[in-house]
Amino acid sequence: MVISVPATSANLGPGFDSLGLALDLRNKVEFFPSKFHSVSIKGEGEENIKLKGNNLFISIFNEHYVMLTKKKQNFRFTFYNQIPMSRGLGSSSAVIVSAIASAYEAAGIKVSKRRILNNALAYENHPDNITPAVMGGFNVAVLEKNKVYSQKKHLPSCIKAVVVIPNKPISTAKSRTSLPRSYSKENAVFNLSHSSLTTACFFNEDWEMLKIASQDRFHQRARMKALPELFYVQKTAYENGALMSTLSGSGSTFFNMVYNEDAQRLSNKLSQKFPDFSIKILNFDNNGLIIER
Repeated sequence: MVISVPATSANLGPGFDSLGLALDLRNKVEFFPSKFHSVSIKGEGEENIKLKGNNLFISIFNEHYVMLTKKKQNFRFTFYNQIPMSRGLGSSSAVIVSAIASAYEAAGIKVSKRRILNNALAYENHPDNITPAVMGGFNVAVLEKNKVYSQKKHLPSCIKAVVVIPNKPISTAKSRTSLPRSYSKENAVFNLSHSSLTTACFFNEDWEMLKIASQDRFHQRARMKALPELFYVQKTAYENGALMSTLSGSGSTFFNMVYNEDAQRLSNKLSQKFPDFSIKILNFDNNGLIIER
């Protein structure tokens, strides 16, 4: 069995903990029953020996498999990881979603994506990342009584993502401590209106208005101070054709949306100005979680 989950970019400027989209950069796991438990990692994280023993995927998988089958079973797992770790591209959400989906598959139980999404809340209570990881596309998500309610928009092929991945991580937990404890009514209204407009722009495919719509007063500036180069990344992106340029999740990756014809030019300019950072041109993913038998 093969399970794959895409990378995600969440928050998307003013959409703090509520807006997210999926990128065509996938983590994949292959597994089958075996006499002995074994873990093999290829790609991101393969140098980290600790991941083989202290593996979040294995922990969540075993917990769900035993709960579903009332028995233990050894499996051979091979992970093919493309999503950078601790860079704001949803690597932990990909692990959580794929582990739950894999456990249901291994148990021979068919389950809906919505069920997997709601189960994932036990490990990740911010729906802006786990929702696009499961559903693909652009998503607006809210929590209500321990359930995720969301709407999805299929993303067209005329736009691409250009992501800037710094050589330094930003801890999500640590970055949240840098955020204000309270917000003024003015700033709350600012983010509410801009988040609403960002959502409308995506659903109406009005890409030109995103530069205005995606402004934020809740979290980006405070988090970007941990890596000041990000202010120049955003400035460079907007000067070279970006339709929107926002911190991806809590960072350190920066997400930029462009028309197809501007993607390579923006990538080249960012590569020239930030040679120590990794620049990737990515398509958007509209599939989310994929299960192949």
